[in-house]
Parts: sequence; structure tokens; C-alpha cells
Amino acid sequence: MQIAQRALDAEPFYAMSIGQRAAELQVQGIDVVRLSLGEPDFGAPHEVRGAMIEAMDGRPLPYTPAMGLPELREAISRFYVDRHSVVIAPSRIMVTSGASAALLVATAVTTNPGDEVVMADPSYPCNRELVKAFGGDVVAVPTTSKTRFQLNEALADGAWTERTTSVMVATPSNPTGTAIAAKDLADICRIARERGAWRIVDEIYLDLQDPDAAGLPAPSVLTIDPDAIVIGSFSKYFGMTGWRLGWVVLPDELTDAAERLAVNFFLCASAPAQLAAVQAFSPSALAACEQRREEFVRRRAIVIDGLERIGLPVAATPDGAFYAYCDVSSLGLDSETFCRQALEDHHVAITPGRDFGTATGATHVRISYAASEGDLREGLRRVGNLVGALRA
Repeated sequence: MQIAQRALDAEPFYAMSIGQRAAELQVQGIDVVRLSLGEPDFGAPHEVRGAMIEAMDGRPLPYTPAMGLPELREAISRFYVDRHSVVIAPSRIMVTSGASAALLVATAVTTNPGDEVVMADPSYPCNRELVKAFGGDVVAVPTTSKTRFQLNEALADGAWTERTTSVMVATPSNPTGTAIAAKDLADICRIARERGAWRIVDEIYLDLQDPDAAGLPAPSVLTIDPDAIVIGSFSKYFGMTGWRLGWVVLPDELTDAAERLAVNFFLCASAPAQLAAVQAFSPSALAACEQRREEFVRRRAIVIDGLERIGLPVAATPDGAFYAYCDVSSLGLDSETFCRQALEDHHVAITPGRDFGTATGATHVRISYAASEGDLREGLRRVGNLVGALRA
């Protein structure tokens, strides 16, 4: 019997592997500070938890439509209007089993064998594996702190070939927490649109991005590119990681094809999770989520200041999400060795840059500040101990 080559070629997701090892150490009774995963410690809003309890009262929970519950799609549509001042017809919104399934559908419906997909290096690792799984070729463009580890028009244009069929960006980004400047995002979308390429924009951290100078929420790419493919999630802003619920906004021309794929890939997202998620858009739940966003800003300051004090300054200060991406190359170790020593010897879990690409994979690590303030301070103390020992 033969294993499919795509499975053999797939790279491991090191953040998850580190999380698994951290859990093993905790089972042994070791106190591990976990700063490796992008998993908010708040949990789902109270209203969502209550709605889930109600949904599990013994009522039938049949399959929902492949595109998702109509009332949830309508709630997501209203959210775009109320928060981002952009009108999106519910018919363009597909509810998925997490943003991962949204990325799967978006990649599957736009990528043919031999197609090239342009993305930044570093970027979310699963995107590369999805493109390769459907026979596409990843064009990972090395970025630096000078562009805040994001693509701009010049970088995207330089990577373009006659085989380029889509460009995939995330704003704010994982692993850096940096957003693409509005002009750069508009320029990238413009050249892709003019050349007949898809624009796949991951906005799962959008609502954790800092407001603008007027205090308004960061705008969606849909305000400048109405036909972009946009990925959304309940995991980050709403704190619902394990609920596995997300969505994708599709241009009208893709909805039928995407629905055909979705019904074959996963039939539909979880019915009780969808029923409960409608309450995520209630005024009280949204107010709680905004308070949490502000808490992440406070936690960011703790991490950025703490890393500065121990000699690991962050070259591109995040303005969204809950990640700091810092260079450890001055310590004489590659990032993977640094993370392994941090976990095994100092019991703090952080993620090596190897997950996110090759340009900074050996030199940088990602620290998540989705953990509590107490864990952040203790985790930074332990990282500081490791840095001090290495420099000594």
C-alpha cells in the first residue's frame, strides 16, 4: 500500500507540536507557561455559551445548509455593515468549520495544478500546504521588518509570472501581528485584479487591529476591493478557538462552485456551534469582545517592553492580533534550538520561525500574548533567564 505523496511532503506544524510537548510536560506535573499558540484565554462570550447550552437541550440538530444557517450568514452580513461600513449580501457568505476550512475552500476553488500563488514569507504555514495539496506552486516572497514583514506592490510585482493566478495575504498577519498599510493593500489588490488574479485576504485578526486615528475600526479589504475573497473567523476576536467556526466571503461568480466543494469536503459546519454563534453579534457580546481587544493592547505593551529589557527587541511592532516576532540570532542558536531549550530547560513554550517560512525561519521566534498577564510576565522572566544564560 502507498501513502499519498502530498501527505509525505507536508511539513509539520511546529506550533502544534510544541503545544503537544508542553501538554506532556504538564501531565508530568511541570508548570509550563504556554506562549506558543494563538488561543485567547478568555473563551467565548457569555451569551454564546448560554446559547450553546440552550441548543443542547435535546432538540434535533439536523445538518444545516452547506453554506451555513441563514440567520448566521445574515448576522455576519450585518456585522460588516455595522462595524466596517461595507454591504455584503448574505448569499456571498459561507460558514465553515473554522477559518481553516474557509482557507481550504478558497484555495480549492481558485487553484489548478501548476498555478502560482504569491504570499509573504513569513506567513501562516497551512496556506502553503493547501496550495501544494491542490497542485499549485507557492511563491513565498522574502520580507523584512522594513516592510513590516508584509508584501507591498513592488514585492508582489517582482514575484509575478505568467503562471500567477492568485495572491494571498493576511492583515494583520500571523506570525508578526502587523497589518498591511492601506495603500499597499490597495496596490496589491489593484495589480492582481488588473492581471486577472484572485485576491485571497485573511482577515481573521482584523477586529483585533488597532483603530484608526479617529478611533474607527480598521477597514475590511472589501471597502477597496468588493470582489476579494475574504476569510473570517470566530476563533480570535470572539475567543471561540475550539468551536471550529469561520466564514469566507466569496465573489458571486464563485459561490456555486464553492458550495459544491464544501458539501463534499465537510457537508456543513457544526449545527449547535452555528446556532450559538448568532449570539456573538449581540450588543453585549460585542462590547465584551471590544474590552478584550483593549486588554490585548495592554498585554502587547507588557511583551514588547519585556522583550526590549531582555535584549530581544521587536523590529516591527504589532498593531493587531496577539503576536510578537523577534530575532534571536544574536544568541548563537537557531530558532528551533532556542525554542527547544526554552521549553525543556525553562518550561516556557514559544514557536520557532521555521513554521512560517525560510526567510526568517532560523532567526526568529513568535511569542503569543493571548495568555494571561501573569503568564506573560512569568514567561518573559523565564525567557530572560535563558537569554542571560546563553549570553553568559
